[in-house]
Amino acid sequence: MSRMVRIVEGMLPFLKSYSIKNKIRTFNIIIIGVMFVPVVFSISSSVLQTMRYDRIITNVEMANQLNQIVKSEVADEIWDIFAGNKKFSEGMQYEIIDDINKRLDEIMVQTSSVKNRRMLEVAGRAVRTMTDYTDRLGAQMRRNESVLENEKILEEIRGVTALISDILQDFIVLEIESTAKTNENIKKSTWLLAAVQGVIFLMVLLFTVFAQRSVSLSINMPIARLEKMSRRIAEGDLDVSVDLPGVRELDSLTEHLNTMAVRIRELIEKNIQEQKSHRILEMKALQAQITPHFLYNTLDTIVWLAEARENEKVISVTRAFSSFFRTSLSRGMDWISVAEEFNHVESYLTIQKIRYRDILDYSIEYDGAMGKNRMVKLLLQPLVENALYHGIKNKRGKGVLQVRGWLDEGTMCFSVEDNGIGMTDERLQDILGQIHQTSEPESHKDIYGIFNVNKRLELYYSSAARLEIESRFREGTRVFFSLPVVNSYV
Repeated sequence: MSRMVRIVEGMLPFLKSYSIKNKIRTFNIIIIGVMFVPVVFSISSSVLQTMRYDRIITNVEMANQLNQIVKSEVADEIWDIFAGNKKFSEGMQYEIIDDINKRLDEIMVQTSSVKNRRMLEVAGRAVRTMTDYTDRLGAQMRRNESVLENEKILEEIRGVTALISDILQDFIVLEIESTAKTNENIKKSTWLLAAVQGVIFLMVLLFTVFAQRSVSLSINMPIARLEKMSRRIAEGDLDVSVDLPGVRELDSLTEHLNTMAVRIRELIEKNIQEQKSHRILEMKALQAQITPHFLYNTLDTIVWLAEARENEKVISVTRAFSSFFRTSLSRGMDWISVAEEFNHVESYLTIQKIRYRDILDYSIEYDGAMGKNRMVKLLLQPLVENALYHGIKNKRGKGVLQVRGWLDEGTMCFSVEDNGIGMTDERLQDILGQIHQTSEPESHKDIYGIFNVNKRLELYYSSAARLEIESRFREGTRVFFSLPVVNSYV
């Protein structure tokens, strides 16, 4: 043990010139190399002994099966021919003999012992002798020799089969004895491996102590400074920084930590700006809902319905008007249920249907399974309003507006489709370009609703949501977007 300590201490000056990464790599290589020795020894020994043991067991099993064939099948087949139960040409004697030869060859391939192989060679010669006697029996039977002569040949065949059986029995006994030797070898290998592993354990233990001390001395102080810096960052001091410690890997870590402090400060400032953008966009969306024009027209509608004594419609419009603003305000919440979003659209279209009853029909349908899921509010109504004012009102005849929602492989899908005037390809590309720009569109205020929806999708959902527009001139327009499923409040 003391010698091992001296060896390790002698390596210290050499390792000190390394970086921490090189030190750890060297330690790992040494430890892995040392630990690799017993692993290789154990695996190779186990594989070799297992293969040998398996060969012995296979040989015993095959020899036992062959012995049963020799003792029963050959004699029984020859006896049936001798007794006249079947003709010699109809018998299976040669097939049985061929099978015996084949099995002997297979056992021979698996046998490594010279003595055992010689026994199998003797058994093979006995099988050839049995084949000769079988040929003689067939010849005598074709010449119609006497029963006494045939019986002599039959006895010879029985004697040969008994000899082969005895040889196979002796072979099985020798193979079983080989298993005992193999078992002894396994025991010796196990004890040797245990001793080697004990020595290696002590070596690795000493080397691990040395490695721990060496690495600790190299990084304790720099890590302590970095820990102090991280604690100050956690306390909110983002102006803190640490000088480079002069250790290769820790230099990079320190530099990254300094950069992180600066980056966190920038991200906080950016997040503040994004939150402001969220509120500005939400406020503008609310402002778009509560326009004097919409208020005036709705209240005017309620007045002339009351004057016409259409009380049911007055109640319907008033309730829709109240529900519309209740959802728009939502007690200041940014997220509402999908069902509330569709109810908001229903309230809006209920009001507009009475005003534009001659030119507007609509349908609203969505999968009930998505009703309780959450989504950012005020995404559908601006698209519906845009479809009504810039699609349906600009065509002749009655327009149809369809608002749909469905689930598709874990995604919530929404579409607003109208059969209004539609857009040319040039106009569609112009709109797509404007809604993806960073600043608000100035040249076309009529697309502000779509621009606002697209920006709010980007701010709240990032790349998880997408807005698509399809349109054909004089045929209609379809606006589609998809959202990830959110099952609880955000």
